[in-house]
Amino acid sequence: YRPYLQSIASLLATRGREFDVVVLSRHYVAARHLAAVRRLAPQARVVFDTVDLHFLRAELQAALAGGAPAGVDREREQELDVVRGADVTLVVSPVEREVLARHLPAARVDVLSNIHEPMPGGRPFAERAGIVFIGSFRHPPNADAVLWYAREVLPLVRARLPGVVTTIVGAEPPASVRALDCRELAVAGHVEDIDPVFTAARVSIAPLRYGAGVKGKVNLAMSYGVPVVATSVAVEGMHLADGVDVLVADHPQAFADALARAYSDEATWEKLSRAGVDNVRRHFSRETAKRALAETLGLDLPR
Repeated sequence: YRPYLQSIASLLATRGREFDVVVLSRHYVAARHLAAVRRLAPQARVVFDTVDLHFLRAELQAALAGGAPAGVDREREQELDVVRGADVTLVVSPVEREVLARHLPAARVDVLSNIHEPMPGGRPFAERAGIVFIGSFRHPPNADAVLWYAREVLPLVRARLPGVVTTIVGAEPPASVRALDCRELAVAGHVEDIDPVFTAARVSIAPLRYGAGVKGKVNLAMSYGVPVVATSVAVEGMHLADGVDVLVADHPQAFADALARAYSDEATWEKLSRAGVDNVRRHFSRETAKRALAETLGLDLPR
């Protein structure tokens, strides 16, 4: 990084033959540097880390808007071109691996997902209160999710859970989100320490209407043992079953009903809390990621 490194090209020109593996993260970065990596580090295994499939998110957003925003086809082709040019492509869920298999069946695609660890338990059900949403507002799906929740779901929640406050946590909320701030919906913005939030909240929500990849907001809440009410988009590819690990609803009334159930029914809350922590431990632990990464890099781990 600067000031020690002036450019990726200069690094590759002077030290490219030292590398066994080069990881290129996000397609718009990888597209700029893939040719130079191949030319100046020809011995390296090239791994393309998608982070998430950007074209998939763009397609879902277009479908939601009822049209095709400019650049979706171009973004898809650029992302697929990088997959073609890499030795291995990393995605975060089996769903995204299946998407790429339909487009490029010959490509090698491995799943290396988000990493989370179960956190120390917070307060018991009876001592918890409030609903929480977390997400950076630099990411457009988060603003859309909060606006949809506030306009379509919150009026129904008010009737079912009077006085319960939904707190919106996340950096740089736009004016449209800040304008929602009211007695029952608190826009907190950036919060330095989220431990007090998730050890005290009773339920977390993920009302995303479009997106791609694995949702860190869902994993984060579950790692704290906070039950999650989410849309189907928000839990895609996360090994979660509706009614077992999470409550899933895509329409306002169903979402409000699920939220009221998770918030008010202690038995349901306890079940979802335990299952969420177990899901994180099984599918998103450091050990799971270590095994996946070793396979990508062709390493043999000790048994």
